Amino acid sequence: MSITIKATIPEGPIAEKWSNYKAKAKLVSPNNRKKLEVIVVGTGLAGASAAASLAEMGYNVKSFCFQDSARRAHSVAAQGGVNAAKNYKNDGDSVYRMFYDTLKGGDFRSREANTYRLAECSASLIDQAVAQGVPFGREYGGYLRNRSFGGVQVSRTFYARGQTGQQLLLGSYQALLRQQNAGKVKLYTRHEMLDIVMIDCKARGIIARNLDTGAIERHGAHTVVLATGGFGKIYYLSTLAMGCNASAIWRAHKKGAFMANPSWTQIHPTSLPQSGEHQSKLTLMSESLRNDGRIWVPKDKNETRLPGIIPEEDRDYYLERKYPAFGNLAPRDIASRAAKEQIDLGKGVGPLKNAVYLDFARAIKEYGQEVIAERYGNLFTMYKKITGIDAYKEPMKISPAAHFSMGGLWVDYDLQTSIAGLFAIGEANFSDHGANRLGANSLLQACVDGYFILPYTLQNYLADEIRTPKTDIDHPAFKETEMKVREQLESFLKCKGSKTAEEFHKELGKELYDKCGLLRTKEGLQKAIENIKKLRKEFRENLLVPGDVEEVNSELEKAGRVSDYMELAELMCIDALQREESCGAHFRAEHQTEEGEARRDDENYCYSAAWEWTGNPSSPVLNKEPLVFDTVTPTVRSYK
Repeated sequence: MSITIKATIPEGPIAEKWSNYKAKAKLVSPNNRKKLEVIVVGTGLAGASAAASLAEMGYNVKSFCFQDSARRAHSVAAQGGVNAAKNYKNDGDSVYRMFYDTLKGGDFRSREANTYRLAECSASLIDQAVAQGVPFGREYGGYLRNRSFGGVQVSRTFYARGQTGQQLLLGSYQALLRQQNAGKVKLYTRHEMLDIVMIDCKARGIIARNLDTGAIERHGAHTVVLATGGFGKIYYLSTLAMGCNASAIWRAHKKGAFMANPSWTQIHPTSLPQSGEHQSKLTLMSESLRNDGRIWVPKDKNETRLPGIIPEEDRDYYLERKYPAFGNLAPRDIASRAAKEQIDLGKGVGPLKNAVYLDFARAIKEYGQEVIAERYGNLFTMYKKITGIDAYKEPMKISPAAHFSMGGLWVDYDLQTSIAGLFAIGEANFSDHGANRLGANSLLQACVDGYFILPYTLQNYLADEIRTPKTDIDHPAFKETEMKVREQLESFLKCKGSKTAEEFHKELGKELYDKCGLLRTKEGLQKAIENIKKLRKEFRENLLVPGDVEEVNSELEKAGRVSDYMELAELMCIDALQREESCGAHFRAEHQTEEGEARRDDENYCYSAAWEWTGNPSSPVLNKEPLVFDTVTPTVRSYK
């Protein structure tokens, strides 16, 4: 039965909620923290910062990642920068303006209190990162440098050339290793979490597989934190690393954690275009390039001239034309849909006619190549290595690609899921971005959740657990969960079909991108659900996985992840189908203005959809968290 859920938001004006929470939150004394164990799954920015912070407080932390090193988490791929409301440019920025930009960027579909807290904590993150030695770009006088990102009219993005994610991750990674060396963190690399263990309706541990030996292991704790990133790789072709997956959060969902707004997945506007059927991933070019690059297509779809000799009057700078107030810095969802519109009109460029131009000629003429190289040099180098084209001399070719998951596990203000003792942070949860994420807010949320929020909210939960003894991994709940994990792995091996998990994934991804991607229709979503059910049935009957459980077996790993995708994909389409409106990254063709812009329905859909697992992937239960706007009034989202 459907229920209305509450997010346990503190009382008081929005600017005082987080302060009020911290003032009243329960504490665990230092002598009691050493008695408590915490499992953190994932070592990206959210997971590494949380594990390091909690260990430094005195908790005993077990940290898990499936990579061979914690520093290889996908946070390294975030390039352009991290936002903070420090107003270094003196151009009118403030915590409130950043809060409003983020809320508006998400098309007024995020929780006010969480979004304000994100902006409020942003300034502290920059100070933390500088103290760790993150080499942010600096002005001649030594001040930190800022640039703009899509969806804002101020410069609030701090950056380290085009490798901001990598540099921030190195900061959290060294903090994590420091605590490992101090004996407060036990690091389990090459381990994949396969299920959550519940005891007395609380998360008390995980079942993990050692990917080097195949051994199935039990790990207990007083609480579990999931920091496992997003599920954009479900589209197969995406900007995400090959190993990124949804399995941790999906298996938590099947244990009772609500999954919120799964259809809100972001298509990034500045990826390198697909060049052929051989590809398994796409390369992200930082959105920061849109600061100085101008996006255009030829006005004539039959244009054959090289871009450098096409005169200005024969070019369509369509973002500048359609959204003059923001131009090339329109938000990602709008920029991606606009690019798709031009490509669908036949004006795409490149061998497959599937890209648009990103042109730096004017910026180089105005500032000089040396300045552009200082700002984006490593991105230009990467582009040349991949394409063979010198972007200083001719425009880059870019195209929309699946990227970030705004949806994820539903969490309350404490970042706790609907399972007691199970927390989700970073991109694994849904809480801060609404229906579209503004650029440079991803690194921010991951760091803020791990460094500044979870240490308070997890402690608030653990204060009631100090008398709870160490979790016994011989408890029947561990035995039962491990048995079910083994049964699933054995079922993959016993299938003896003829198609690999990779082949199934490719089919699923195309189905999703075509029918639940940038443009969605009722008819298309209904057809996608039908096709996904058929594909899932074929997956169960015709999967080929060689090898054995207890050995290195990457095909077995893929099978588990694709199996979860087969169920999540249907929920994504169900979620998109029930939301009869267009908002942010969710664009239903039936709900648009005469000008082709999104038409939101605040009267009927001003809520977060929190789906509950019923045992059947085709019949989830919809629970609703009403979105209450006490501070701002949702308006028509315009960037014109």
